[in-house]
Amino acid sequence: MTFVDYYELLEISPRATPETIERIFRYFAKRYHPDNRETGDERRFSDLVEAHNTLKDPASRAQYDIHYGEYLGHQRETAQEASDPRVVEKDTIVQDRVLSLLCMKRRQDVNNPGIGDEELERLSGCSREHLEFHLWYLKAKGFIGRTENGTFAITVQGIDRAYSERQESRPVATRLLESTAS
Repeated sequence: MTFVDYYELLEISPRATPETIERIFRYFAKRYHPDNRETGDERRFSDLVEAHNTLKDPASRAQYDIHYGEYLGHQRETAQEASDPRVVEKDTIVQDRVLSLLCMKRRQDVNNPGIGDEELERLSGCSREHLEFHLWYLKAKGFIGRTENGTFAITVQGIDRAYSERQESRPVATRLLESTAS
């Protein structure tokens, strides 16, 4: 279930007084009430009533504020992760690893090229939650697809991508080997 930020919904501060909550709720309730022909919005009104009922009761507000704090912590973590350039680098490594595994499987058995979800998770060393993003991305780009039996297999475009990644990294590796040989 998705967390709903009632403070954001009511456009108030988490430190808002009960009087402020009531005043703002009445303003929005009048504006979005389904009977208002110009600006009525039944769904928005329902969400506002739920937010108001939760925040006007001190006990339910205290319980909500616990979840709100966890939500804010998660938001901060997400923002920090989004600004970390190493995340993209790690994502690229996981995607390359998945493509390499599927390419190897296709080479080993062209007629049975798929790897199941759990096996792919184990071989890639990536958790299910994290791997789902990469599988979605690689599938959306056309690099992988589902086989008839539900496993993942690399496509021709995926093989081209896997090989092009190797081509691009080869000159760096060659230069490193040459510099250590001197």
